[in-house]
Amino acid sequence: MKFSENWLRQFVNPAMDSAALGHLLTMAGLEVESQEAVVPPFNQVVIAQILSAEKHPDADRLQVLRVDVGQAEPLQIVCGAANARVGLKSICALVGAELPGFAIKRAKVRGVESFGMMCSEKELGLAAESDGILELPDSAPVGQDIREYFDLDDQLFELKLTPNRSDCLSVAGIAREVAALTDAALNLPQVAAVVPGTPDQLAVTVNEPVACPRYCGRIVRGVNPAAPTPDWMARRLQRSGLRPVSAIVDITNYILLELGQPLHAFDLAKIQGAITVRYACSGEQLELLNQQVVTLEPDMLVIADQTRPLALAGIMGGQASSVSDATVDIFFESAFFNPDTIAGKARRLNLSTDSSYRFERGVDFAGTRTAIERATQLLMEICGGAAGEITEVVAGLPERTPIQLRTSRVNQVLGIDLGSTRIAALLTRLKFVFSGQDDAFLVTPPSYRFDLAIEVDLIEEMARLHGYDNIPAIPPGSSLNMLPQTETARSRAALLALLVARDYQEVINYSFVDETWERDLAGNDNPLPLKNPIASQMGVMRSTLFGGLIDNLRFNLNRKQERVRLFETGRCFPSAQDIFTQPEKLAGLCYGSAQPEQWGEPARVVDFYDVKADIEALLWPASARFEVASHPALHPGQSAKVWLENEFLGWIGALHPKWRQKYELPTAPVLFELDLATLLRSRVPAFSEISRFPVVRRDIAVVVDEGVNVQTLLDGMSEHLPKRVTGLALFDVYRGKGIDSGKKSLAFRVLMQDTQQTLTDEEVDAVTSQLTEVLIVRFDAKLRN
Repeated sequence: MKFSENWLRQFVNPAMDSAALGHLLTMAGLEVESQEAVVPPFNQVVIAQILSAEKHPDADRLQVLRVDVGQAEPLQIVCGAANARVGLKSICALVGAELPGFAIKRAKVRGVESFGMMCSEKELGLAAESDGILELPDSAPVGQDIREYFDLDDQLFELKLTPNRSDCLSVAGIAREVAALTDAALNLPQVAAVVPGTPDQLAVTVNEPVACPRYCGRIVRGVNPAAPTPDWMARRLQRSGLRPVSAIVDITNYILLELGQPLHAFDLAKIQGAITVRYACSGEQLELLNQQVVTLEPDMLVIADQTRPLALAGIMGGQASSVSDATVDIFFESAFFNPDTIAGKARRLNLSTDSSYRFERGVDFAGTRTAIERATQLLMEICGGAAGEITEVVAGLPERTPIQLRTSRVNQVLGIDLGSTRIAALLTRLKFVFSGQDDAFLVTPPSYRFDLAIEVDLIEEMARLHGYDNIPAIPPGSSLNMLPQTETARSRAALLALLVARDYQEVINYSFVDETWERDLAGNDNPLPLKNPIASQMGVMRSTLFGGLIDNLRFNLNRKQERVRLFETGRCFPSAQDIFTQPEKLAGLCYGSAQPEQWGEPARVVDFYDVKADIEALLWPASARFEVASHPALHPGQSAKVWLENEFLGWIGALHPKWRQKYELPTAPVLFELDLATLLRSRVPAFSEISRFPVVRRDIAVVVDEGVNVQTLLDGMSEHLPKRVTGLALFDVYRGKGIDSGKKSLAFRVLMQDTQQTLTDEEVDAVTSQLTEVLIVRFDAKLRN
């Protein structure tokens, strides 16, 4: 919405300058997108009349003028404009004048003194180009400052309005807003009913009362189509971004800007029969005012006569019924169209008009008749003519339901104590109709405020008028209590920090994934589908985090990252027999070298055991058990289930070779996925006495079949582990000389300690023999010499 400040100040004139007014509007929610002067600054430029014009004695294209500038004596000015002539009134810059880019000085032009300069529009910044000096009408007063004559001490404001503030798409609407914000007097144009000068009326039928609840029309006969648009009106239109066309058209545009009500003027002679407001028939065509021929659709509202559509309702008139230089009788239209009926129709036809912009957002349905009266008033002043009675059809207008506004709620939302007296004063400044007092008001929104529907809308109005700058920034205050932290649960933050400390980086991926990932990496042929996926490759819910991590890896490899360590926490959505769960998982991926490039140790590729060590660090002080198993995403010889205290925790393994090849990875990454809920559980620490006696170590080396799993041996010995054994671990695996083919040598470290005494050799040997017997009897192991 673009408008002239001087136009606005005729309706409301607060005691503030232009900059303060712009800030006030912006802080009230009417953002000032631009604010600029009408013309660049200049001074000492007045209206002058040429008294005589003589040829320059030493130049063919110059004239020596005697110019009356309203001073005691005429000035001598040398001028080269071709249109300079005796009797012409134009613009003269006096000696000492500061024009855009240069100053006027007393000078000699080809030997003749010149005491000023006759100006064109270009030299004053009024136009980009000009042909000759500016010609003024004979009525222009000689000696008057041109800034005053053209009202150039003006600012142009352009507002960037939000869609809900259609009431400010007019100068009157902005004036209402400024008056409410500043409590200044509001002086809107007084519109009196025009006394009919002719009994003529045009019948109007509204077939679609829901789409058009109110329609007003009026005949005006005997207008002068050649009457010029007044300078003040043309100036206001131009400064609002509209080009003057003709007096009749300019009046409709002026009402659009002044009151926010779109109007249309039909040539009465081109209307056949009565006016009908109806929906278009399928296939009907209409040539619009911009010469665009459109094919109408059945949901488009039209204004029609008995034979054809005349205009596209609320959007644009038709060429066939438009006013022209030969128009003598016109039919004015002023209507209220339902915003839902107009919305989207202009865009469908690749149109954007000031009328549709307003009707889509909502026009004041109570101002429909006022607008046509104001337009008639201006038309008769400018073009003459005799007006008929208004033909009005009214159906069900929108209801303005009262809204309850509670003082306590206002104070609670805004965080300040406004009080009922202040709230009542603000409502009065807004000119809202309200009743009630103390804690509750019943407020009826005006017809031009479509954005007020619930209590918080009115609370926003209170905040705007009170001033956002006047609401203090109060830091929130609360009492903070230490929250209990149970010892049976681990901190999620601490768990993730541990991964970060081990050189992992966190990623966040969508829960929506490609269906192919589910089939490849989870063996899931029936993933949970989305009804309305945001993209074709994001059509199902994930049941594993592996897909997102592999996609992250490819993204990094494409950007020349050779070492990648990632982890993610998130919910998965597995389903089994129509039972859906949403467990949280923690998954990780390692790719590239085991350590960052360095001189301290040779480079090697990360392997299964590096990631296994990371998992064991996550679980410490508890110990995990790894069991060989197959997973659809993992290498069959390098994958395992992870168990924690006989509870399944998740998976670890290298990516399967066929998926490495399919996803174009140079080498296979190592992945893991663990159940987060299980990871976060923790055992309560139990006190155990620290022994003052020495630890005794014994090693047991046995030879077993190649196929025997070490974990199985450890589990077997743990079942019969004496209390005084404090540690049992594998520390060596040997295959080679001295060991038969198909066999392997395993060496276990056994640590023993007692809190009450030093262990004797007999006690230590008894424990060693007990463990050795378990290995020999249960697993057919042979003691290695």
